[in-house]
Amino acid sequence: MPLEAGLLEILACPACHAPLKETDTELVCTASGPDCGLAYPVRDGIPVLLVDEARRPE
Repeated sequence: MPLEAGLLEILACPACHAPLKETDTELVCTASGPDCGLAYPVRDGIPVLLVDEARRPE
């Protein structure tokens, strides 16, 4: 489910403050390298931007 228009433009990764990109079920940090790249879940259309809830990149 796409996020509301304009919301993705103001959201940033809580861990490193890089922009996020939207996939089908999560928001993924666009920071390159081993420093971040976390994937945050979107539940019922609401992004859960908690580092403890994020998935590490594979």
